[in-house]
Amino acid sequence: MAAQRSPPRARARARERDRPGALASGGSPRAGSSGHRGPGLLCCRDGEEKRDGGAAMGKEKCSLWALVTSHALDTAWGIAKGSVMLAVSFLAAALCYFRRLHCHLGHRLKWWSGYLQRKFKRNLSVEAEVDLLSYCAREWKGDTPRAKLMRKAYEELFWRHHIKCVRQVKRDNYDALRSVLFQIFSQGLSFPSWMKEKDIVKLPEKLLFSQGCNWIQQYSFGPENYTGSNVFGKLRKCVELLKTQWTEFSGIKDYHKRGSMCNILFSDAILEYKLYEALKFIMLYQVTEVYEQMKMKKVIPSLFRLLFSRETSSDPLSFMMNHLNSVGDTCGLEQIDMFILGYALEVKIKVFRLFKFNSRDFEVCYPEEPLREWPQISLLTENDRHYHVPVF
Repeated sequence: MAAQRSPPRARARARERDRPGALASGGSPRAGSSGHRGPGLLCCRDGEEKRDGGAAMGKEKCSLWALVTSHALDTAWGIAKGSVMLAVSFLAAALCYFRRLHCHLGHRLKWWSGYLQRKFKRNLSVEAEVDLLSYCAREWKGDTPRAKLMRKAYEELFWRHHIKCVRQVKRDNYDALRSVLFQIFSQGLSFPSWMKEKDIVKLPEKLLFSQGCNWIQQYSFGPENYTGSNVFGKLRKCVELLKTQWTEFSGIKDYHKRGSMCNILFSDAILEYKLYEALKFIMLYQVTEVYEQMKMKKVIPSLFRLLFSRETSSDPLSFMMNHLNSVGDTCGLEQIDMFILGYALEVKIKVFRLFKFNSRDFEVCYPEEPLREWPQISLLTENDRHYHVPVF
């Protein structure tokens, strides 16, 4: 019986071996028992392997999704970048095109604007009223002796002669005739007495047929330099226009209406030049009439004696050829021509000669001693060549 009992130590080891979880608690089998594994150990090993496999598969799936997403983003960015670059290029081209179009349209609009202004805007040869002293300050700046003299002369006109405004007249070789005719029409002055007694439209034929002045065919129409055979026809049309316009203006009693009509008339260069040529012919007719009176030993005004005493105007033909034909072309009216103009139109032309300030020639009248109480018109000049219209 003693031989069958196991030793105590052997029994203890058997109990340890048979207790569940012995190996899990950290025990290690001995060398001889390595082939015998418990079911707990196998389950643990299988769980760890499954967990490791799942983690690896998760990592692979995440890497795949990251790769697909990155590729999709790269593709989308490439497409978006191309679209943006195309849109930017198109926008730049459109801006460049519209900029050139804007410049082109601007140039065309500017050209058309200037064309329409030249075509429809009234180019007044007698401008609107401006303040006299403001005009002087604008035109005569500086400290030169002439500028100081002109400023004093304009101040004299303003304070002593009560001239408040001035109307500038276009500077050409007709400006003396233009200034006088504008004053006559704007004031509504009536015909000279001798024009009421005669039909001035027939004066060209009268000079030719009644007085034998066939040299009238050499008459020159200012810058036109007309050399045709229809001189009488052109002169007749000019004189007829003068008669018609003068009759119309003298019949208007309203000052503002006359002013509006003057603005219309003195913006039409063709009509203006015809009127000025008519005035030149009226002057020539008066010279011819007085010359015939002088040949008949009649008393003539002193200004005509002075005229016929010059070698260049000893008779009507020389006066026309040497003086009158150049008016409107290469020169304007001289002082003696202003005398003849005033005499022919029966107006007293008072001229303020500003460059003669502080002298007895500052104020002159053409003619100096009118035969009767003629109406007076006023002009001002800075050099005896160009005239302006003063406004009281």
